[in-house]
Parts: sequence; C-alpha cells; structure tokens
Amino acid sequence: MKGANRRSIDRRTLLKLTGAAGAATGIGAFAGCVDDGNGNGDDGNGNGNGDGGVNGDADELTITLSQFPDTIDPLDHITGDYFDVYDHIYEPLFDFEPGEGIFGRVVEDWEIQEGEGTTELSLRDGVVFHNGDDLTAEDVAWTIERTVDPEMGVPSPIGTFGLGSIEGAEAIDDTTLEVHYGAAPGLAEFEFGNYARAINMEWAIDNHDAENEAISGADPEDFNGTGPYEVVDFTSGEEIVLERFDDYWGDEPPFETVRFNADGESSGRVASLETEETDLTINILPEDVTTVQNADGVEIRQVTSFRNIFCPMKNTVEPFDSQEFRQAMNYAVDNGEIVDTILSGFGEARGQPVAPGINGFNDSIEPYEQDIGTAESLVEESGYGGVEIELVAPSGRYLNDADVGETVADQIDQLDNVDCSANIVDFGVVSDANQAGVDPDEYEDTWEIPFYLIGWGTITGDTDYGVQGFFTIPDNPNRTFHDEELSDAILESQQIEDPDERREQLEEVNQLAHEKAPFVFLHTQESIYGVRDDIQWDPREDETVYIWEMER
Repeated sequence: MKGANRRSIDRRTLLKLTGAAGAATGIGAFAGCVDDGNGNGDDGNGNGNGDGGVNGDADELTITLSQFPDTIDPLDHITGDYFDVYDHIYEPLFDFEPGEGIFGRVVEDWEIQEGEGTTELSLRDGVVFHNGDDLTAEDVAWTIERTVDPEMGVPSPIGTFGLGSIEGAEAIDDTTLEVHYGAAPGLAEFEFGNYARAINMEWAIDNHDAENEAISGADPEDFNGTGPYEVVDFTSGEEIVLERFDDYWGDEPPFETVRFNADGESSGRVASLETEETDLTINILPEDVTTVQNADGVEIRQVTSFRNIFCPMKNTVEPFDSQEFRQAMNYAVDNGEIVDTILSGFGEARGQPVAPGINGFNDSIEPYEQDIGTAESLVEESGYGGVEIELVAPSGRYLNDADVGETVADQIDQLDNVDCSANIVDFGVVSDANQAGVDPDEYEDTWEIPFYLIGWGTITGDTDYGVQGFFTIPDNPNRTFHDEELSDAILESQQIEDPDERREQLEEVNQLAHEKAPFVFLHTQESIYGVRDDIQWDPREDETVYIWEMER
C-alpha cells in the first residue's frame, strides 16, 4: 500500500525464505478510456461505461463475492470472502506480498530478539479506530491472545489456524508489544505477518455475546476497525457499503464508496457483470469463462492460486490404514485429465500438499500418474480387495467440486477390486468431517466420513500452514492423519532457524507426504475473476482482493 512504509525484514527476509516464487499474473490488457465530456467514461465503443463504473461514477466500486459475511468479527472465519471485506475495515498489521515477504503497515518496525522466541513490534503513531479510539499495543496483544488462548473471555472461533507457533503477546508500552512463539522466527513471521489484525479490545469485549460465543452486531456503527474504509450501511446477507475513513493514517484509498454483495452461483455473478451491476466478481467457473469473454467491457483475469484440492483419507479407519491402499487410490485417479476436462485447464495437477510459490514446495515431486494395473496390485497387497468406499464431496465451494468428486469416484470405481461411489453434500458437512480428527470416540457424528474432498489455501506462504493442521500429533485433536514419522518431520522443521535449512526440511516433509499418501492429491486450482476492463488490477496467488491495489 502506498501509505505504508515498506520496510523489509532485517536479517531474515521472506524473499529468501520463499525462494524464487513467481509474481501474480493476470490475463488481458487494460483498455484505455476516453472521457465522453459528461464526466462519464466511454469505452470507445459508444457504451459510455468506461471510467464511469457500474453506476456511472468513477469513484464507486462494486464487488460481488460468492459468500456474504454474517458476522462483525474479523476473526470469526478464515474464509477468503470474509477477508476480502474485512481487511478493508479491520486492517492487517502487515502487508504480505507473495514471493516478496511482509512489509510494515500498522506495524512500522519489528525486531527479532535473538534466542528468545520473541519479536518486538512497534506500531506507527496516529492510528485510530473508526469510533475515534487510538490503537494501542494492548489492543494488538489482546487480539493475538484471544486467538491463541481458548480461555480468553472473548475467544476467537478460528482458534489457532494460521498462528500455530504463536504462544502469546504482551504490551510493553502504548506502541510496543512482544510476540512470543515456540518455533523458528521465520515461521512465526509467516504467521503473524499474515494473520495478525488490529482490533479494539474494549469494542470486542463490549460487543461480545457470551451466550452465543460471538462478537455480535448488525448496525453500521457496530463495526470498528482502523482500516481505510468504514461501514456506512449493512444489510445482513445482502450488502455492506463502505466509505473512505477520513481519519485514516495512510494514503487515501482509490474509491470513495465500495459495495460488497454476494451470489452463490457463478452464473449469477457473471450476469451481474453483463448487466453492469458489479465491477469485479470472484470464483468464475470454467464453463462461464466464455460468457465473460464475449461480454462487452469485461474480461477474465486469472492466476494459479495457493489453494490445493485433495481428498483426505483418515488412516485410523479401514481400508485407509494401509499405505498401499492409499497409494492405490492415487494411482487410480487421473488428475491431469480432471484438470483438462472438468476444469477446462484452469488448474495444475499436483502430487504434494502445497502449491508452487510456497516456501518448501518440492520441485522434484511429480503428480501420481494413473496406472490401473499398479492400483489394483497395491489394493491386493493391502488386503482390502473387494472393499466398498464412499467419497463425500461438496458442491459450490471450489471450482466444479461436485463434478471433480464424482469423477474421482468413477475413476476409482474402474478398479476391479474396489467399489467407490460419490456422495455430494453441502460444504458444511465436509468442513465438519475435516475438523473431526482421527478419534472416532470423540467425534461420533462425523466419523462416518473418513474420505472426502476439500481444498486448502496455504495463504501464509509457508508449507507449515499446509501440513501441520492435518498431520502433527501433539495437541492437535483435529488432525486427519496419524503418523509419527511425518509429524516429527514437521515439528523438526518448526525449530530450524536457518532459512535455507528449514526450506530443505520442508521439501522433505512434502516428499514424505507424497510417499505416505495421506490424501488423494488432485490439483492446484486457478483463481478466476471477472473484471470490468477499465479497472487496473492483477489477481494474487493468495486469493486476497485489496481495493488499495486497484485503479480505474
């Protein structure tokens, strides 16, 4: 962001940590615009919709999401749609640039306390909340504490997701705090550099509904962040309207008014583009791409994301307790064909838990290639020949996810010694199954789903976020795979301070995961956006949409 003092990390830059990660790229040139003399832009074809936007006002922007936020708490979900809205209200402490590192935003300076498991953060002066309160180090420390400590009076529903190595934080004075962690500083920086937010402690406590265990509110004034935009209108489930915050500490954001709405159907989001009701929409399905490309004044922009799609196999349940059987499921599936046919090429076949550009991605690991003979032989070696299994897959959460799930099940069902069917359900069912852990005695309601399709975006830019929640054993009841060797390899990586050595260990973690096959590895999906062609903006690998990166 232009208003932030972009100071790179001393001694341990994330550019070194992430290696030569590629920058985000869009497809399609930006169209030039001609003023029509009435203050409204003309696209050169007499349509009068160039610089004017969907409402004929160049100072307004409308974004259509696939899910609408239903909370005022920015730490209630880890869903990208929620972040796309709330990062403009409750801004991050740092700017994260994929492949480049973290840069100061609300945090002006930071210093690692060598050998102490601590980094000192210094907040910039003059940062105020939308209600007029000054941001203090106590606010930030308390926000981190509520995320990592379930005993806090106002717990964070997302728990420690994204902050797995962070142990706590404490304010030193009004503008200085210390963040404590039990891992290498490089890993901690990936985590707090992405997940730490500026939240008003007193506001959160006052708005906490203890009975429903949530920070609640439905009026515009109930929202209270330090971001460049404040909420001026809110209709739950329909629309949230933001306007520039006059007392924002940084540079003025590019649009006076920003409207967010949502449509759960890709076709509906595309129709909003065609009818000039929105300027930008996310998660366009491959079958709707041509419609956007043929429409006037709009275009498709895409980037290979950090989100992998895969099918976990809980190895405390038969037949998935056999490594041979899990490998057989990978050899049964042609993930390259799935990308080419079901996704129309909008993805890349994958054979490890994380995507290219992530610190620790192993370039030498190739996807499993379909080999029916090998798959059938491995099933026989496993002792589970003739078994019947079911793959549970969501509908509407990922690119053509139901079709992908049905195709995976059909390909497995081609084996002579395995019967596989698909069960398409709401995403919440799959999400619950993913959080149910590997202990059937503790999670009886969702235990009957040991094989399912889900996606995971490694948005911190580090392999640890893509593996530790699924595989580490200590203090992790939600893990989906129980294997001490894999867990130990991950835990070892968390303590390696040298960036190069740690990256090499993470590459070994990915290799070990490939061999143990805790997932049916499928693909890294593309992020596909429909955008008015007068908006200058490139999509990001981490799926984040920042308005301050746009121009019209």
